Amino acid sequence: MNRYRTHLLLASLLVPALLMSFNSVAADKPAESTKAAAPKPDADGFYSLFDGKSLDGWKVSEKPETFKVEGGNIVINGERSHLFYVGPVNNHEFKNFHFKAEVMTFPNSNSGIYFHTKVQGEGWPAAGFECQVNNTFVKDPRKTASLYAVKDVKEQIVEDGKWFQYEIIVKGKKIEIKINGKTANEFEVTNDYKAPPKMEGRVLGSGTFALQGHDPGSKVMFRNIAVKPLE
Repeated sequence: MNRYRTHLLLASLLVPALLMSFNSVAADKPAESTKAAAPKPDADGFYSLFDGKSLDGWKVSEKPETFKVEGGNIVINGERSHLFYVGPVNNHEFKNFHFKAEVMTFPNSNSGIYFHTKVQGEGWPAAGFECQVNNTFVKDPRKTASLYAVKDVKEQIVEDGKWFQYEIIVKGKKIEIKINGKTANEFEVTNDYKAPPKMEGRVLGSGTFALQGHDPGSKVMFRNIAVKPLE
């Protein structure tokens, strides 16, 4: 047998053995996960709902141009529309919780934060309560911290053009709204509670959150949005 045939014979014997060894190693190596990392809370148990860069985890009901991300903020300005949280935290379903966000309003602007609501395609959200965001919007007397049409606040308590912290805490049948760390409104859903006329969805249950785009003349910004699920 000449040297050339010897090399061919050796190759024919070695290649299958090498392939078997490679396949065995590949089979033993765990596959890399294609799923995003599970969200993690901060030291106080709060999960971030907004990454400061995109609207990942959020769904716009209509008029997507109403919502933009600029400078680490969700900027809301445009036709009526609502931005629903549909991300992974608690599978976007909350019953008892502590929600917080930083908010800035501009003159004559209106917005709101819904909780226990459901994703819908258009119109004003039919489910859940709305926590009003309105410091100087002249067409609506319900000011920031109002539990809209359920227990309203008529006095302006914060200024336009400045960031303020908005907190919503739901425990059992009690709803508490804090502005800049101080309780501004409280409401307890009693057994004889009735939702306001044409607002039958204003009931405690569970659901997600939504940010409101009210009208083209209203500009409101949100940042540092987070929630802590409660037992």
